[in-house]
Amino acid sequence: MKIPNFFKNIIFGIPIGITIIDCFGYVARVDGISMQPALNPDRTQTDYVFLNKWAVKSYQIQRGDIISLISPKDPAQKIIKRVVGVEGDIIATLGYKKEIVRVPEGHCWIEGDHTGHSMDSNNFGPVSVGLITAKASCIVWPPSRWQLIQSALPDSRVPLNLLSKSIIGLAQF
Repeated sequence: MKIPNFFKNIIFGIPIGITIIDCFGYVARVDGISMQPALNPDRTQTDYVFLNKWAVKSYQIQRGDIISLISPKDPAQKIIKRVVGVEGDIIATLGYKKEIVRVPEGHCWIEGDHTGHSMDSNNFGPVSVGLITAKASCIVWPPSRWQLIQSALPDSRVPLNLLSKSIIGLAQF
């Protein structure tokens, strides 16, 4: 009995597709306003981004990267945020229980770009880099928004340890 080509394609295609998604990445819809204006700047359109899993395999994330991660509050939910601080950074928080936090080893500080409209580290503290699943590499939909996503940190969110210690008096922190 001969197997039709259609079924052969499915038998071989599914494992290859799963491997590509698992190793390299996938396209995901970005819901909500927490990352405005970088993502979903216009409420009438929703951005779709390529989430690059390969880029975070070694957990080498940088300040300014937009990442996807498993929510520390709800493990069934994935969230997308910007990395504001990496381990060792000193962060001036925005409403967290401590005004200044040193990011512990193996953790990062994440925030949404739309301050006050985001569930982020200002709510739950530093997050383990083990929760990071991918880095947002580019916007793939809608066509009018096609672009690579640049790693950039707003000047107002630069970690305190990167500013002049003489200006902010953190030499003894």
